[in-house]
Amino acid sequence: MEQINGSLQMEYALLFTFLEASSDCKFRDQLHSLQSQQIMLCQVNDDDELQTDGNRSGHFQNGLAPTNEDVIRIIAAQLAEIGDQLDKDIQGRVVNDLVQHFLNENLSREEITLHMSRAVRELTRSIPSDMEQEKAMLVLAMLLTKKIVNTVPSLLRHVFNTTLNYMNQQFHNYIVEMLGE
Repeated sequence: MEQINGSLQMEYALLFTFLEASSDCKFRDQLHSLQSQQIMLCQVNDDDELQTDGNRSGHFQNGLAPTNEDVIRIIAAQLAEIGDQLDKDIQGRVVNDLVQHFLNENLSREEITLHMSRAVRELTRSIPSDMEQEKAMLVLAMLLTKKIVNTVPSLLRHVFNTTLNYMNQQFHNYIVEMLGE
């Protein structure tokens, strides 16, 4: 995955923590396995010195400063609560359609991202208008990730990476603002 040490770092931490904090996440073991694989990639691609205990000096495992990590944990938990409330409003048809797109090997990443974007926009119309639109769309994208992977756990890496890129393209500035970066 590209840019994990750069601009995707916040998105990665937010999505991972959101999924971890969500109720009814049926793939937590695979999620932690994905995190372990990602940490190894970061260590291989990072120029910092590796400590004898396997950790990098001055960095947490996800590369964020301790205060950022705490802020992300708090915000992700709040977003997961919102996601849990919205969960019942997402029709199985929407999730199943997205599952089929992810399973279709003939679709490019861009085409799949476009399908996800359409689903998020469509679902946003049914969200209470008192919620900020960017927040609603971000929560829906992460919630769809959970629901897709709950349906087909083997899609975790593909769906996670697609959602990361979608979040980076659509919500990076919003996430930076939300985290107070």
